[in-house]
Parts: sequence; structure tokens; C-alpha cells
Amino acid sequence: MTKFLPQNLLKLFEARPPVEYVPPIEKKKLPPISGVAKFVNRFEPPDPNLKPLEKGTLETKQERLNKKRKAKHELELQKITKKMKVWDPHNNPKATGEGYKTLFVARISYKTTEHKLRREFENYGPIKMTRLVLDLEGKPRGYAFIEYERERDMRTAYKEADGKKIDGRRVLVDVERGRTVRDWKPRRFGGGLGGTRIGGDDQNIKYSGREPPSSRHRERSRDRGPSSRDRSPERRVKREAPREERRRRDDRRDDRRDDRRDSRRERDDRRRLDR
Repeated sequence: MTKFLPQNLLKLFEARPPVEYVPPIEKKKLPPISGVAKFVNRFEPPDPNLKPLEKGTLETKQERLNKKRKAKHELELQKITKKMKVWDPHNNPKATGEGYKTLFVARISYKTTEHKLRREFENYGPIKMTRLVLDLEGKPRGYAFIEYERERDMRTAYKEADGKKIDGRRVLVDVERGRTVRDWKPRRFGGGLGGTRIGGDDQNIKYSGREPPSSRHRERSRDRGPSSRDRSPERRVKREAPREERRRRDDRRDDRRDDRRDSRRERDDRRRLDR
């Protein structure tokens, strides 16, 4: 039956050519392994005046790394000392008018504009000046200075606006310390109060605002005396669980309210521009 098949199909049934013969690999014999005793006579005679190295004269890899880090740290300290002699916050042309009326706002979203920041903080009083700090490329650095017309308005914003949510991020509010606190040093000179870049995740601060939420809750309930039913650990745990749930529910409610307010303001701005 195969004779009726075409040539292209007959080639599929042809036998393969025989495998080419290759001679086996010959393993070379290596010389036997011996010691270095027969080469000792070729060494140079030892120097009688040569003293053995003392312990600790050779640096380890970790010691070399520590030495480089120390030299780099000393160089940075010298640069900071030179810059500190020139730094004068009272003669800064970009600063606001009065330091005691100026508010420092940090951890701002990069999407937030000066107009949005001014509109959020106008609830506490009339604002004289708003300055959003930018880098050399014109991009925001995440903090700003707001100068109020009255000092009492600045203090009100300092107490109430800490932890306020703007564009999805909770900001940190503090006073301007460069012109109001003696011997104050900013972060770039080794000072500052921030704790978000101390070290690892177990050391860095992750909560919003100046103080942790637990201490704020403790300050609100400081006037309440400890009741007898709070002394039992089991009852204390049962009482704290609903509080945490209520606190989370209040935070979610505040977030939804802020989102609705932002959308309403954006809609009003859009209508105003259309007119």
C-alpha cells in the first residue's frame, strides 16, 4: 500500500542514517598530590629583625566600613556647621511677615494647591499670606507656611486643624519655630521634630498629627476618674473594644464628609468658571 503514497509522505517512513562513530574520551592521568616540603629550600631565609604583627593592626571589612562612615559623618558635620553660620531665618526674603502669626503645615499631598490650602484654613480666620514650598524644579515639597492676620486665629488653627484631612492625607500643623524658638535648627541641619524617618518600620512614626491618637483620647478623658468597674482587665478590654469601633466609624464618617465637601466645592468652582 505504501507504493501508492506520494514521495513527500514516503520520506517520513525512511530510516535515519546511522550514528557517526566517535572514539571515547581518554582521561589524562594527573600527577599525584604531594606537599610543599620539597619546595621549602627555595624560600628566602627569614629576616631576623622582622617583628610579628600585633593583634588588631589589620583592619577587618566591618572596621573599614565604620571608618568610611565616620569620615563621611564628620564631613557632613563640617558642611552643616558652615551653613548654620550663614543661615538666618529673620532675613529670609521668602519668609512670611510675622513669625508669631505663621502656621507650619506639613505632610501635604503633592496634589494640593495654595488655593485649596487657603480655602481649608480660612475657616479659622482671615489669612494674610500662603506660601507652598517648592523645589528647584517647581514641584511641591509637601509643606507650607500660612500667615494669619491675627495671632489668635493662628492659635485656633494650631489647636483644631492638626490631623485635618486634605486631598486624602491628614496634615500635621505646628507653629513656625525658625523665628519663634531660640537656637532652633531645621531638619536639613540635623534638627527638627519629625519622626517619620528615624529608622525602620518599627521606629518610624506612622500616625497623623503631632500626637498619637491614644494620647489625644487620654487627654479628652483626663477629667474622668477611674471607676471601680474599669479596674478589672476583662471589663476594660470589653469597654475599649466598642470605643475603638466607634472611633473607626467616626473616622470613616469624617472621611465621607470631607469627600462630599471637596466634591461640592469642585462643582461650585466648575460652575463659576462656566459662567
